Amino acid sequence: MGQPTPARTDRHWWRDAVIYQVYVRSFADGDGDGTGDLAGVRARLPYLAELGVDALWFTPWYLSPLKDGGYDVADYRTIDPAFGTLAEAEKLIAEAAGSGIRTIVDIVPNHVSDQHPWFRAALAAGPGSPERELFHFRPGRGPHGELPPNDWPSQFAGSTEPVWTRLPDGDWYLHLFTPEQPDLNWAHPAVRREHEEILRFWFERGVAGVRIDSAALLAKDPDLPDLADRPEPHPFLDRDELHDIYRSWRRVADEYDGVFVGEVWLPDPERFARYLRPDELHTAFNFSFLTCPWDAGRLRAAIDTTLAEHAPVGAPATWVLCNHDVTRTVTRYGRADTAFDFATKAFGTPTDLALGTRRARAAALLSLALPGAVYLYQGEELGLPEAGIPLESIQDPMHFRSGGTDPGRDGCRVPLPWAADLPYAGFGSREEPWLPQPADWPSYAVDRQRRDPHSMLSLYRTAIALRRVFGDGPLTWLPAPDGVLAFARADALCVVNLSATPAPLPAHSRLLLGSGPLDDTGRLPQDTAAWLRV
Repeated sequence: MGQPTPARTDRHWWRDAVIYQVYVRSFADGDGDGTGDLAGVRARLPYLAELGVDALWFTPWYLSPLKDGGYDVADYRTIDPAFGTLAEAEKLIAEAAGSGIRTIVDIVPNHVSDQHPWFRAALAAGPGSPERELFHFRPGRGPHGELPPNDWPSQFAGSTEPVWTRLPDGDWYLHLFTPEQPDLNWAHPAVRREHEEILRFWFERGVAGVRIDSAALLAKDPDLPDLADRPEPHPFLDRDELHDIYRSWRRVADEYDGVFVGEVWLPDPERFARYLRPDELHTAFNFSFLTCPWDAGRLRAAIDTTLAEHAPVGAPATWVLCNHDVTRTVTRYGRADTAFDFATKAFGTPTDLALGTRRARAAALLSLALPGAVYLYQGEELGLPEAGIPLESIQDPMHFRSGGTDPGRDGCRVPLPWAADLPYAGFGSREEPWLPQPADWPSYAVDRQRRDPHSMLSLYRTAIALRRVFGDGPLTWLPAPDGVLAFARADALCVVNLSATPAPLPAHSRLLLGSGPLDDTGRLPQDTAAWLRV
């Protein structure tokens, strides 16, 4: 299955870590104003230590108008007041480290907020000014410049909105996402210099790593040609210039033993692997596994492809079932179509939550048994479903930019339930949370699940504690019936039954953990996974 993974040392913790994604706004509310904050996270550090995670990845906590969930950053060196202060962030990083938990921050290099000082200065300076060279300002096309400079599509799936906005002075500016997120010009040395300084700023405050948002979009063809006229090389996706940027970032990270994880959506395995060369990014998210349907053949192919992509560069794979952009696993796996695609999201898609939960439990054991690192999105360990958000409460710009057809991503961002009998399920608020919680949210609360040895939380806690039985070596597939995945790593086996009938288990000395009970004959039921000792 490729090159053996190097022996794990403390310096190489990221190669097989369990990393917990914290969406601060929805994690825990420490001051009772309806919005999650750093005080809430600090108060819940014992929970995270008890869960057994190795690191926390924080989605953007910087000063932001929150036009796109914090991915519109106005100041990378300031914590948004809704979340706390820089001093609190420094305390959180230190306190987490004291609990054996590292911190990863999120950097958004493709764009900034339209409230960022650079963009405000560019607007004030006018056409042709040096300030506008930090972004992509262009005159329009047509007799009076009334048409956008090119035909590029929005990076929000399903969006019908243009990626250019015209100013009263006649200039247009580029924003691959919302108009409130102007794209930076990465050909400008000041942009590169500023981001290297931002990296140093956070590494010096003790963070262990950086997640890079939209990592393959930064560089643009300087001519900004129409996409229809010049598909290769792509004018704004996966351009060769990116690799020089990430080599310079890697030199900064190496000074601090810091690590990178890139958000790299690319269909070409060879080009994907280029980002993981030894002098570039340490890891990148594995989207083929995340979007894969609940199908044995497709999952095995996704696993094999992922390991093959990473083998030539010796990088560890990453495994993730859900994140802040993706329909929650329990809901998705209970649908007729269990794959994920932004373009197919729609209101009213039916789901069988009991079926989805059974599959999500099995998928948890599958992902935690694979070689590499695992990313766990907050609330997945509670088995939270995708929440239905009333139309009047939706805040996600993806919904509005689709003309109202896309339900958006708010359904996976609803504030967590901590205590069943407290207001707002113990999220901590005196006021209604920023997104409404479903009526059944208390049934998923942490305090209830802690007391239930069969809960999703208990399953995750046990699995995270046990996963070292799989060692740090490669994966070997075992013979198995159709619809069954079975593999060995070290002295442990993982078996997942996706077939319609119970499956016999391979020879083993004992059952370590199951996502559900075996049947009366000792066979593995449908949509169930087991860890076995050889």
